[in-house]
Amino acid sequence: MANIYEVRNYEPSQSIGYLMTRVRVEMLAALDRELAADPHLSSLGVTAAQFVVLVRLVGNGSKKSASDLCKELSYDAGAMTRMIDRLEKKGLVRRMRCVQDRRLIYLEATEAGRAAYPRMIAVSVGVQNRFLRGFAPEDARKLSEYLTRMLHNAG
Repeated sequence: MANIYEVRNYEPSQSIGYLMTRVRVEMLAALDRELAADPHLSSLGVTAAQFVVLVRLVGNGSKKSASDLCKELSYDAGAMTRMIDRLEKKGLVRRMRCVQDRRLIYLEATEAGRAAYPRMIAVSVGVQNRFLRGFAPEDARKLSEYLTRMLHNAG
């Protein structure tokens, strides 16, 4: 199979990696704005980055360690600790020691975190739909398939 890019005519600002990064940055910035503006969520002060952590804790319903989250999200351990501290102060996440191994600390969304989650998802869906304006549903499904294929190629 032929290479997509060639060194002699490569334009970094037009590369898939650059464009995916720009879309991610813009989506997170838009989500930050929408979360801050939402009348039901603004008092929580949840950022897009914190929302991503909550999705991992509420979305699949399992307890995770900070280390698990760092691996899943490619976050630095120090940054993750600070983020968890902020979420804990907001009453959205709690730390719990593992009964079998007291050295291990699990994270769990609190009742308040789980209660806010559906509204956060609705705000996120609104942002994503805005970014996909002008796309046919089939286009969006294809884009998702292509990105999933790229993730599989990474391994």
